[in-house]
Amino acid sequence: MSQAKVDRYKQEKANRKKTMARNRVKRICGMVLGWAIAALILCWAGYNGYRYYESHRPTETFFCDTSDLSDYIQALNSEE
Repeated sequence: MSQAKVDRYKQEKANRKKTMARNRVKRICGMVLGWAIAALILCWAGYNGYRYYESHRPTETFFCDTSDLSDYIQALNSEE
């Protein structure tokens, strides 16, 4: 081995802990970011699916005649 290779190896060996720690932090950050993006995509898809379901769901309509109730309330108000 040439002296340059030996010096480079010694320098790599001296900085190996820092390099490994930096690589570990990068890997963990990448995994966290990947899971966060996956969770956001899943939430977005779920929300859009729910909105689509709610907008296309048939609505139930109820009709009732409240004229008798209105007449009763007017009669109560007129007595005062």
